Amino acid sequence: MTEHQSTQTMKPATAAKKLGVYLDATPTDFQEGTVSRAELNALQTDPPQWLRDLRRDGPHPRPVVAAKLGVSIAGLRRGGVDDALTTEQIEALKQEDPEWLRRERATQAEVRKETARVKKLHAERAERD
Repeated sequence: MTEHQSTQTMKPATAAKKLGVYLDATPTDFQEGTVSRAELNALQTDPPQWLRDLRRDGPHPRPVVAAKLGVSIAGLRRGGVDDALTTEQIEALKQEDPEWLRRERATQAEVRKETARVKKLHAERAERD
């Protein structure tokens, strides 16, 4: 008796998230189908032109926008940014440097500093125990 292995598939939204792209900007056939694990791996290792263009120019999903601006996703929301942004829009926002963006970047820097402090504290305690 031979074992029958089923192909793992995922919804387009999951695949888009794993690829770091905004689902609504992907081609229709990608949005309406399912993506197998092998297809996802192929897209990651040898991205087609549409994927390279999306990653370069956007529109980008909120996690990517937040990372490019150096703020949290919650910080984007507090700043009134709820939509996907293109790379050009992100660069314009950086140039404009509004008050909310400066404030959220400072908050994010404090969070990173505190996270590093706590991590160091845990490491020191682990060494003593």
